[in-house]
Amino acid sequence: MARIWLLILVLLAGWGTARLAGVTGLETSETYLLASQLLLAVGLYGNTHDIDPAEARAHARLIVAAVTVGVVLKAALIAGVLYLFTGDPLALVLAVAVAQIDPLSVASVMGDSRLSPKARTILAAWASFDDPVTVVLSVYAATLAFSSGGITLSHLADLGWNAVFAGTAYVVWRLVRRGPAWLINLAAVAAVLVGAWTFLMLGLAAAGLFLRLPDGRRLAQAVAVAFPLAAFLMGMLLVGGVAVAEGLLLGAVAFCAQGFAAVALTWGLPVIDRVRLALAQQNGVTAVILALVFERSLDGFVAVVAPAVVTVNLLHALANRAADTWERRRSVVP
Repeated sequence: MARIWLLILVLLAGWGTARLAGVTGLETSETYLLASQLLLAVGLYGNTHDIDPAEARAHARLIVAAVTVGVVLKAALIAGVLYLFTGDPLALVLAVAVAQIDPLSVASVMGDSRLSPKARTILAAWASFDDPVTVVLSVYAATLAFSSGGITLSHLADLGWNAVFAGTAYVVWRLVRRGPAWLINLAAVAAVLVGAWTFLMLGLAAAGLFLRLPDGRRLAQAVAVAFPLAAFLMGMLLVGGVAVAEGLLLGAVAFCAQGFAAVALTWGLPVIDRVRLALAQQNGVTAVILALVFERSLDGFVAVVAPAVVTVNLLHALANRAADTWERRRSVVP
């Protein structure tokens, strides 16, 4: 709940700042766009940096299914319901933008979670890897929704460039990994900057698995700061208004879609683990920054996503509090 209040306060602070300063047209600024992409790059790199590759490989089949089939299934459910009720042509892109699970929020509750070690690993990797998958899918979703030419070879080539980026980062890592700490840090900063400039986010997220910093504390601090900064920028764009009803619907459907996806993908896990995974939907820095990026070309995007993010996180807090009560009662039943 503290995180939700922080989000609301930062959004209001951004809105108030823009109102008082008379700021308009922020989404058309090149500086604004680059800042948004840099925040997203920092978040994605930081999210995958701390994943244990050995643990991820041990549960690779379920994780791959979650970040591919799971993301597509969730996005399809969200888009279908949203379009059915609103007829909004933005439905597909909005759905993809909120389909991912925020890894920063997940990380904050992992320490005291009653999930089994296996389920914790699944959730941590799911939350980290569906972010870059969502970023890539959101670009394709926007193309399908608003481009008469559909997906072109240039769009498909982006996947190849992401692979090239990740491969190059790996070569650089092999060259500097035994060098001084400053050289490794420089390589990581360069990867984040290039990833932000080129928008090769999937390749950057993959680089986070091997391009490890000698001391990750500064990176963790940078990732933690990225969320309020992105929320503040989002608040500044809300001077044009807020689509409360559509945002509430989008958030509620996104939360429910996670439940459907988790139930479909987690057969064989203990019941409590399946419940926790079904209630794991949270939105944070990726949804916020995607909204900032798309507001540039899709007017009104932020007006819907902002209340949706608040709705998802509020439902997460209430549902998991109810699950805590259910689990306590379940544990004392003879």
